[in-house]
Amino acid sequence: MNFLSNYPAEVLILLFLIVTFLQSGADKLLDWKGNVSFIKEHFKNSPLKNSVPLLLAIILIVEILAGILMLIGVFQLYTSEAKEIASFGIALSAVTLIFLLIGQRLAKDYAGAMSLAVYFIISVFGVFLLNS
Repeated sequence: MNFLSNYPAEVLILLFLIVTFLQSGADKLLDWKGNVSFIKEHFKNSPLKNSVPLLLAIILIVEILAGILMLIGVFQLYTSEAKEIASFGIALSAVTLIFLLIGQRLAKDYAGAMSLAVYFIISVFGVFLLNS
């Protein structure tokens, strides 16, 4: 068995995104009040200001789900070379990043929105590799 399977670029992208999304989800779970407080302040002048806890919970669930699907996907790439779950997880991560981008743009945090572009490019490249 190859160290990075027969899909080295895909596995590295998946591992990068797994760390990103599971760490982000864990941070939200471990410091829910702090995150809600920070995000409420961040969105105080946006149309999202009254929906912060609900929207943060949705992002949390989707981040954790994407991370778990990608983790399962890495395992499947090693064991059976099946790409479907990894592909779904990475596509879900890209959709999550679009949700985050919308929030950053509504909050007029253009630097924050710009920083999401790097993660989005990596996600889209992963989607491309897993679907080719």
